[in-house]
Amino acid sequence: MGIVKISDLMHDNLRTASDALSRSINAQAEHWMRIGMLSELHPDLCHGEICQLLMRARQAGDQSLAFFTQELPPPVTAAAPKTARRVAR
Repeated sequence: MGIVKISDLMHDNLRTASDALSRSINAQAEHWMRIGMLSELHPDLCHGEICQLLMRARQAGDQSLAFFTQELPPPVTAAAPKTARRVAR
């Protein structure tokens, strides 16, 4: 474990978000880093899909970073109706 230096503004944002979401400041920072990392690794996924990815990994008992880089099923095209998208998962 190491120390990460962040700006006072980011720390204030972390404090506000952690209070609002009932997380510790460290847990909130880790959550934002995890979401950001997944956003960079999978730019085709929206925030909701990233959260679903995290939920599925947690349910499967995978707490490592290995699932972050696993191949994902191809995204459904934007023209497809939402119901078809839900069924595809």
